[in-house]
Amino acid sequence: MLQSLLYPIDSASRRTVSLNGMWGFQIDPASCGEQDGWTKKLPKADTLPVPASFADFYTDKAIREYCGDFWYEKDFYVPAEWNGKTVAVRFGSATHVAKVWCNGIEVATHEGGFLPFVADITDCAVYGGVNHIAIRINNELSETRMPVGATKTMPNGRKRATPYFDFYNYSGLHRNVFLMAMPKNRIDDYEVVHSLDGADANVSYKVATIGQGSVEVQLLDAEGNCVARANGSEGILHVENAKLWQVRNAYLYTIVIRLKNGDELIDEYREEIGIRTIEIKGTKILLNGKPVYLKGFGKHEDADIIGRGYSAAVIKRDFELMKWIGANSFRTSHYPYADEVYQMADREGFLVIDEVQAVGCFPSLMNFAEASSGKKVAFFAKETTPQLKEHHKNSIAEMIRRDKNHACVIAWSLLNEPDTSDETATPYFEEVFAYARDCDPQKRPRTFALIGNSSPSVCKCHQVADFLCLNRYYGWYILGGADIEEAEILFRKEMDGWKEVEPNKPIVFSEYGADTHSAIDKLPSVMWSESYQIEVLKMVESVFDSYDNVVGEQVWNFADFQTTEGIMRVDGNKKGIFTRQRQPKRAAFHLKERWESMPNVMDGE
Repeated sequence: MLQSLLYPIDSASRRTVSLNGMWGFQIDPASCGEQDGWTKKLPKADTLPVPASFADFYTDKAIREYCGDFWYEKDFYVPAEWNGKTVAVRFGSATHVAKVWCNGIEVATHEGGFLPFVADITDCAVYGGVNHIAIRINNELSETRMPVGATKTMPNGRKRATPYFDFYNYSGLHRNVFLMAMPKNRIDDYEVVHSLDGADANVSYKVATIGQGSVEVQLLDAEGNCVARANGSEGILHVENAKLWQVRNAYLYTIVIRLKNGDELIDEYREEIGIRTIEIKGTKILLNGKPVYLKGFGKHEDADIIGRGYSAAVIKRDFELMKWIGANSFRTSHYPYADEVYQMADREGFLVIDEVQAVGCFPSLMNFAEASSGKKVAFFAKETTPQLKEHHKNSIAEMIRRDKNHACVIAWSLLNEPDTSDETATPYFEEVFAYARDCDPQKRPRTFALIGNSSPSVCKCHQVADFLCLNRYYGWYILGGADIEEAEILFRKEMDGWKEVEPNKPIVFSEYGADTHSAIDKLPSVMWSESYQIEVLKMVESVFDSYDNVVGEQVWNFADFQTTEGIMRVDGNKKGIFTRQRQPKRAAFHLKERWESMPNVMDGE
């Protein structure tokens, strides 16, 4: 299986064809498909659109809640002139474990449902003819893979996923699928690291290639003019009077990499990049040497009908709403998003905390509530921990390999709401944090989102993070409603504790908020009403504004989203500032007023 995660492009040497559209689909509850020949043809295939989740298309609840093996298939044409090239199929994701066959021959396997993988079909493709691809996917949850959960078998033999996380276990081919043709000798990967030199900038680069050839690199400005060039697989592009990538004011250059044999072009790859630096200094996060304040959201890839499926239209709407409200950042809670989201963030100047799918490391669906009650579990002392850690590290490596060159990515979030109350968590965290550091050429800051019971006196792992991300629900899960005044007192007490334990570390609030149904309001307010959502926001904001080590606020959540059924959820999580249909609740206008009055870049250091 190919390892390069470069985004598919057309160039002088490369070709891409979208395989999106209607695919054959069939569930396989008996897991008999491979032995029964489904690799060549599904016996009773329905048709489903790709990319999309399969759950919300049907009216049958058993299909919506289906857990186990399921298959997709598609026929496609490979041009005769591609013979002699490397031909591959790139899946943007397959949730969660996948095995791929082309013309009945196994060509790829992959674990992890939120990152791309590539199946090399060069040796089994029919050139100048029709080909068949089949992919078997399994969406069962376990404690050896992420996101973490369990799978139970019902009395009737049907499997049911029981997630340890509070979002729906949408499954399927969620992202773009591309057929690609590339030279056999080619550019396999590249990385860039930026540094500033007065008004100038240096872009250090490394290019990995397959096969022989000489490397030429150019940097083009937005008008297409060459502003720097270099030769060799490693080097420095010196840019005079560099135009920096700024928060909500992005400038993008295009890096053009060519692999040549003398004057003959072997391969060409190009991509937009932004020149910027990111670092932690004291209690500040510095972009290009200046402190920034994060305003924005935790989000989900979640929408009506398509579930977690990629939609260019939804992405566009989301960014327009974030710009309208005055946001400048978001966290990819709780998994890496589609490639195209980062491309949009690069263009729009949004700061992104890129989170791996390490969610559910606390064995309870309602972990946010149980942790708030003080429950402790030694999650990282399990027999399954070594397997989980290897999958965790593999996912980190894939995320960083894919996203390392995006200007928008300013930090890596390596876990969401894990249990950190037991000493056994410490060596686990130390290993994965060190591993992420080794993987990233830009050495971005690393963090994780701390659950409610990860308090200053309890958490055994906060010291490994370069800055703290706190998920806190004072006024909702903790002392909600009429007790909100007491909630603020308790909140300030915790913040004083963090000031004592981590006096020189920035804090970003990565989650806070309250469930709100847009049809409910009362005077005086009650929980679940639109008025109460604003009251909670105002209370926590008064706390944020009282501590100079708080450098960001990312409210939970951007929009209402689907969850597993339960008595604490009214057809999903309703903490959205926007509805699932992307219309504003009253809280959106409150945040717009607040965020538009706050600068993106703070004065002084």
